[in-house]
Amino acid sequence: MTADTPFEAEVIATFGRRVRVRDDAGGEHDARPRGRKLVIACGDRVRCERDPRHEEVHATAVLPRRTALWRSNLRGGAELVVANITHLVAVIAPRPEPDLFMIDRYFAAAASSGIAAVLVANKADLGHDAAMLETLAAFEAIGASTIACAAAVESGGRVGELHALLKAATAVLVGQSGVGKSSIVNALVPGADIATAELVRQTDEGRHTTTAARLYDLAGGGRLIDSPGVRDFSPAIDHLEPGTLGYADIAWLAPRCRFLDCRHMQEPDCAIVAAARTGELAPRRYESYRRMRRLHEQLSDARGPGKRPRAGR
Repeated sequence: MTADTPFEAEVIATFGRRVRVRDDAGGEHDARPRGRKLVIACGDRVRCERDPRHEEVHATAVLPRRTALWRSNLRGGAELVVANITHLVAVIAPRPEPDLFMIDRYFAAAASSGIAAVLVANKADLGHDAAMLETLAAFEAIGASTIACAAAVESGGRVGELHALLKAATAVLVGQSGVGKSSIVNALVPGADIATAELVRQTDEGRHTTTAARLYDLAGGGRLIDSPGVRDFSPAIDHLEPGTLGYADIAWLAPRCRFLDCRHMQEPDCAIVAAARTGELAPRRYESYRRMRRLHEQLSDARGPGKRPRAGR
């Protein structure tokens, strides 16, 4: 490959309008997207060209994505989070108190995009009470894999079960700030914090640069994308399954409804409403669905009549 030959690469980190890419020979390069309209996320495959005049690499195109995780902005538009993942790993812990409605929204987005869902209950060394065990069982019932671990160094970094699950996966790690995501990353990828600091130094982005997402290779196979802790997450509404919004238990019950276009809110002979009343559908999950349906409508209204958000490619 000559110095001016275009090449393909994988995006292994994003920071602002710059990305870090790894070519098929294993070489890493700092790159800039060519053009403001080119939206690139960690996990993307991109086509690159060298610019010898400015001694930099340009990412010129994004190759077709197998999967992607999208979120909504306040205007109802879609923002790309990560691409080409097989698993979404959501982390909770006894403290801070788990935001299960946010986990529902992550898993709804994953289900709508064909991404497997995993719920990790970290800080098992603090003790997982009956409520935590019930939470794990409830998510198992809707098809998620569940794992308990204690990733902190003082707890021995016990993440073996999660490591085994990820050996054939490309996964993104998400969750509230404070649940121990960094401890999990460092237990799975020793020296990950050093690698991130080195990336910041090499890119000369300053001491306070926050890497939006970073892909790590796991020993023995598998890859993990770490993303920042979040206060909230709203799926991009045009990337949700429209009838059930990605809620697996709603999808199982929906065929019993009287109307094919039932919204499962106040429609007559709605099987979802009936199941919530009898307990066949967990009341918390039905309330979660109702919140998601209302949010879906609010975000649709936010972008105005006849407008669809432009999703980056």
